[in-house]
Amino acid sequence: MKVILRSDITNVGRQGEVKEVSPGFSRNYLVPQNLAMEATPANLKIWERERVKFEKKREEIISAAKEIASKMEAVEFTVKVKIGENGKIFGSVTPANLSKIFEEKGFEISKRDILLSDNIKEVGNYEVNVRFHPEVVVKVKLAVIGEKE
Repeated sequence: MKVILRSDITNVGRQGEVKEVSPGFSRNYLVPQNLAMEATPANLKIWERERVKFEKKREEIISAAKEIASKMEAVEFTVKVKIGENGKIFGSVTPANLSKIFEEKGFEISKRDILLSDNIKEVGNYEVNVRFHPEVVVKVKLAVIGEKE
């Protein structure tokens, strides 16, 4: 089934694109959430009229995301974790932990937007990618500090 995407959807496409998706995905998720509409000739005409409004809104969102990203990039975050006698971390630092730490500093970031290839399991300095928008990804400095139990 062909649909017109009304907003950016991860792993599907960007706003305004006409994509082929399964009928169930369209019927059960995209259309009820107002993320897409069926690509009929009438809807294509409607989309052309709304495109300017959506592009302006999209640019505002991207500029706001870039502004927050630049503020976040300037801050260095630290995580204190408990370590054993041999210097190993008990557990690991996960995106959920990082989300709470960012929130303490005034940045509300979902754990899904923190892009870690693997959980952090050692003490040290790291760069963590944070996604504010599909087009705005920033590297944040993170220091993992161990404290003896």
